[in-house]
Amino acid sequence: MTWLAAASTGATPGAAGQAIGYPTLFLLVFLGALVPVVPTGALVSSAAVVAFHQTAPLSLLFVFVTASTAAFLGDVALYWLGRRGMGSKNGSRWLEAIRSRAPEERLAQAQGKLADHGVAVLVLSRLVPAGRIPVMLACLMAEWPLRRFVRGNLPACLAWAVTYQLIGILGGSLFKEPWEGVVAAVALTVAISVAPGVWKRVRSTG
Repeated sequence: MTWLAAASTGATPGAAGQAIGYPTLFLLVFLGALVPVVPTGALVSSAAVVAFHQTAPLSLLFVFVTASTAAFLGDVALYWLGRRGMGSKNGSRWLEAIRSRAPEERLAQAQGKLADHGVAVLVLSRLVPAGRIPVMLACLMAEWPLRRFVRGNLPACLAWAVTYQLIGILGGSLFKEPWEGVVAAVALTVAISVAPGVWKRVRSTG
């Protein structure tokens, strides 16, 4: 990404770099929502670090709008594809991809919380590492219509974008050079994502 290249050299991207950077951020976050292997949180935090060091006053706002919109559209597209798979006799590869990333234990927890708290669980699912897919599958199995999923997913994506952007702003404020802030932001997002798994292993061995 243009932003990351600029951060690694300590340069501030100009208008041309921003014109490339925002569509690239949108595409990567959108694809990350569809195929949950792209570290979208780290991307948003990194983009926020570079935007924090820019002189353009609206850079952070553009990162927020780009990231939240891409995450929202990606989630809606994946849910729509999942609903199509649920209604098909043979399912679909998208539905299988969702199921493969939702362990039975996590799915059962998501179903129980969804039954008790409804949309609030969907809002929180994007803030919990590895929480989005099990809750999405629980919504599919509960036969939530697309409209209901959209209502819950919108604030979820907004909260997610704000959270990871704040991580980036924190990293950017702690270091003078953009690349140092990017490294700190990526390290923090990775730590957040692996912390639940590490804690679970510690508890199981303790």
